Amino acid sequence: MGSQSIPTVSVKVEFGGGLELLFANQRTHRVALLARLPSPASGTAGPSNDGQSDVAVAAAAAGRPADVAYLIHWLRDNLLTERPELFVEGETVRPGILVLVNDTDWELEGEGDYVLKEGDEIVFISTLHGG
Repeated sequence: MGSQSIPTVSVKVEFGGGLELLFANQRTHRVALLARLPSPASGTAGPSNDGQSDVAVAAAAAGRPADVAYLIHWLRDNLLTERPELFVEGETVRPGILVLVNDTDWELEGEGDYVLKEGDEIVFISTLHGG
């Protein structure tokens, strides 16, 4: 038998409305995530900045398909360069951030429960502005 590859899902992520400043001033990212969330015992939960977040997320949803909720945590732990409190609050994005899944409001797609598919485009736009 040949080597077995781990299934991944590749998605395009875009940030706007100032959120790109939190992600090294880069508006567009292409990311590849595990198609199914790993169990913490497998040791493939991935790196995290605080040492526990990915493991906690994986433990809560081990074996489930990768969804937008997991993407949010992955972005925080792997691409966010500063001020995580401006992107996430609790287990989701903070209020005032519009999330689009393939140009559709994520509320119509199940919010964080939307299962990511190959080629999806997920856009995060801050609607909050200083004043």
